[in-house]
Amino acid sequence: MNYIVFILLKGMIVLKILVTGGAGFIGRWLVKRLLDDNHQVWVLDNLANGQVENIEAFLEHPSLKGFVQGDIKDTKVLEELFLNQFELCFHLAASINVQDSIDDPRTTFENDVLGTFNVLESCRKYGTKMVFMSTCMVYDRAGQNEAIDEMHPTKPASPYAGSKIAGENLVLSFWHAYKLPVVVVRPFNTYGPFQKSSGEGGVVAIFIQRELSRLPLNIYGDGMQTRDLLYVEDCAEFLMKAGFSKAAEGEIINAGSGRDISINQLAFLIAGNEEKIKHVPHIHPQSEIQKLLCSSKKAEDLLGWEAKTTLEEGIARTREWIINRK
Repeated sequence: MNYIVFILLKGMIVLKILVTGGAGFIGRWLVKRLLDDNHQVWVLDNLANGQVENIEAFLEHPSLKGFVQGDIKDTKVLEELFLNQFELCFHLAASINVQDSIDDPRTTFENDVLGTFNVLESCRKYGTKMVFMSTCMVYDRAGQNEAIDEMHPTKPASPYAGSKIAGENLVLSFWHAYKLPVVVVRPFNTYGPFQKSSGEGGVVAIFIQRELSRLPLNIYGDGMQTRDLLYVEDCAEFLMKAGFSKAAEGEIINAGSGRDISINQLAFLIAGNEEKIKHVPHIHPQSEIQKLLCSSKKAEDLLGWEAKTTLEEGIARTREWIINRK
């Protein structure tokens, strides 16, 4: 099969693009970015993590060609969707919570491994390039001053991380076995408007919501664990560049801000008062990664990408969104 090879020249080529998980937090911003460039976009989401409200503003956009509430485990749904013969698929649909994966590993496996296989098979059938959304949670612990690059050892410390590593290997096997154009991306901790402020993820949104509600900011463990926080619009730009780059095919690529901050420091930055901070027992200490600091040198070299939004700017934008949505 001859796979489609394309070069994006802004304003000249319009692509047919599928975004799985497109009603989720990052998916929402990616869909917006694609529509801004007038690509023809289809969204597939089972709404387990996503919400129709996230993409409500785009439902009447002339370039949003379809929103399907369906599941990547449903091969009939995929067969019907792929009749549109997409040039590019951004595969973001997944189970994403570490604790959920520990409590119910089968669901995470079926969504993140079997579901990914189903999407891959559809991509192979139609020669559709895939960008696979992995996670920084696949990495092993790093040294005190060590920035994590793509060669850093991985460690399946939770079924979520194990399923993502398995998904990565599946995706790359289709590159080696079939020459299907694929890219594996590992964004670090992404935050910003439209992220849920409840549940496990979204530490920035959770902290802001609790501070605005005059509730204590609960920190798991001693709070010395660090995170590299990537603003969501920077992440969406990274995904776009990875999808449209020929040089990125067959590669694993990190994306982060290049700055880490301890959870204690983050809480103080948001609350401005140590008395508002409370330490609580960790719900899954066995899966904690103590230090996450991203090296995005490969993304800069291959894609010409680097994060542009400072943490302070991103927190201010997120706070404004949370206040205005009430």
